[in-house]
Amino acid sequence: MLIRKSDRLGPNIPSSEITPKEVFEQPRQTRRNFLAGAAVLGAGAVAATRIPGLLHPDQEVHAATQLQTVPSKYTVPDAQTPFNKATNYNNFYEFGVNKSDPARNAHTLVTRPWTVKIDGLVKKPQTLDIDGIMKYRPIESRVYRHRCVEAWSMVIPWDGYSLSELIQFCDPLPSAKYVEFTTLLDRKQMPDIPGGFSWPYTEGLRMDEAMNPLALLTFGCYGQALPNQNGAPIRVVMPWKYGFKNCKSIVKISFTAKQPHTLWNEMAPNEYGFYSNVNPQVDHPRWSQAHERRIDSSFLPRTIPTLMFNGYGDQVASLYSGMNLKKNF
Repeated sequence: MLIRKSDRLGPNIPSSEITPKEVFEQPRQTRRNFLAGAAVLGAGAVAATRIPGLLHPDQEVHAATQLQTVPSKYTVPDAQTPFNKATNYNNFYEFGVNKSDPARNAHTLVTRPWTVKIDGLVKKPQTLDIDGIMKYRPIESRVYRHRCVEAWSMVIPWDGYSLSELIQFCDPLPSAKYVEFTTLLDRKQMPDIPGGFSWPYTEGLRMDEAMNPLALLTFGCYGQALPNQNGAPIRVVMPWKYGFKNCKSIVKISFTAKQPHTLWNEMAPNEYGFYSNVNPQVDHPRWSQAHERRIDSSFLPRTIPTLMFNGYGDQVASLYSGMNLKKNF
């Protein structure tokens, strides 16, 4: 068993969110009706009823393994999204491109055994066991705003500890300037994985972003182990960035000197920038980012103004001092 001061996380074992244009255009009328209509109650009702998992979740997600958590100062007071909405309305394309697909299909994901490979510019490349990673630090319960680039949002109580803790354990070299995350790619466990994507799913952060205390290495939500459709058994949560930056079901963390390749930035760089900070002043080419549809306990999502950096500017704005955030979007 791992103790807090241990220099090991587990045994060395030798030796994946956003709707792309192609998929977006397939259900074109439905999606456009939803995006445009959500600002008006009547049209919003029509649109919302077309999206499984939002108003009437198809699947009752039962409690999984309960986690022992401690309170955290990194918590917002916003009303939380109900558990069943947060677990039935997801982007996890490896299990289908519709919002209700992951909850229906992700039962095929096997989360034990699970290891995470640490490589790149580190003093000691190694492979870590998920249970050792989870025991390395106390798991905090943090209520965060979650903002999707598709202009909907939730408020979710995530469970984990600061990503910086694991990075410090990994002991990256001074030359490491970025962190790259890779999602599992297993076509047996992901039989519904769509074509037309550069799998596996990869995402990346600048090192100082990853070291910010808000960056959360996440193992659970709502006090229990992550449901498969939410990125089990390990993901990252970056609350000031659009949701697709939050890599799910991570199997590898790499430290690099150069900006890593990321799936959405490579597929559509004019739509999905590397930074992808929440910014109401920079619209997506196909919709405004000035407002969002908050999915909460209300019958219909309610439209609210989007906050710069998703409301976390006091903690993260300094990371981008001097940068042109319209160019570096």
